[in-house]
Amino acid sequence: MSISELFTSEYTWIYFTLLAAAMQAIRTAGQKQLSGKLNSMATTAVRYVYALPFAWVYVWWMLDFREVSVPTLNNDFLFYALIACVSQIIGTACLVAAFRYKNFAVATSLAKTEAIQVAIVGALLFAAPLSIMGWFSVIVGVIGVLFVSKVKFRPSEFLAGSDAKMGLLYGLAAGLGLAITTLLIRESSLALNIDLMVSAAITLVFMITVQSIISVTYVYFEDKAQLKLMLSHWRLCLFVGITSVLGSIGWFTGASLQNAAYVKALGQVEFFITLALTYRLFKEKITTIEYIGMLLIILSVVILLL
Repeated sequence: MSISELFTSEYTWIYFTLLAAAMQAIRTAGQKQLSGKLNSMATTAVRYVYALPFAWVYVWWMLDFREVSVPTLNNDFLFYALIACVSQIIGTACLVAAFRYKNFAVATSLAKTEAIQVAIVGALLFAAPLSIMGWFSVIVGVIGVLFVSKVKFRPSEFLAGSDAKMGLLYGLAAGLGLAITTLLIRESSLALNIDLMVSAAITLVFMITVQSIISVTYVYFEDKAQLKLMLSHWRLCLFVGITSVLGSIGWFTGASLQNAAYVKALGQVEFFITLALTYRLFKEKITTIEYIGMLLIILSVVILLL
């Protein structure tokens, strides 16, 4: 398939969503490793700062490839995109914080409740309802993720204010922050009223630029020493940046072309990669119930695609 065919196919959103899912799982693993070297906000800042040069290269290439001039950033775009910037920073910081209380697979799965949160928030606030089968697909997928990750909700631990409670709260907050971000990315992209591939790229580079400024400024005033650590660990930071921008290209493009809830539902295949990384990289054990979860995730994706 040529590049032109890739960008014009009815399945384009699927290709980009699968790219996003793969890159996000790998990037998140890199962020987990960084979380042991940097604080939560510095680890979050790395995602944007090291991705920024690649994002600018991509947007200029896209403008040339699609033969479109730089659009005017109207008020609707700025409103949605700026809120999305803050929402994504908060969501990412919460995910990194969750790593300190939960293992990699569990923390990631809690954040992946983003899929059902996208569906609910989208239906309530963004006039983006799903069909009955769409809702079924999203719910089955989320249940599958929770099964795979062995998430256990113990009321006694939650009420006692333990680490389990904090891990749960940070994980769910990450999901909500990222869900709102995904919905606003779509609204931002549509607000430009131009070629959707280009509008997705413009939205991407705008948000990463603003997020780099916000996150670095916060880190500077919170703990300047973290900036030096971001430079000293540049190899791992660069890895996170590259995988981050590739994942973002996938998510932004997919969300611009298709209902955000469907994009996130398909994106739950990310968890298969997360499982592999959990086993191989972090040596964290997961019980056999994950096989049931895998089947549910596969069922969710099949229902969605059909």
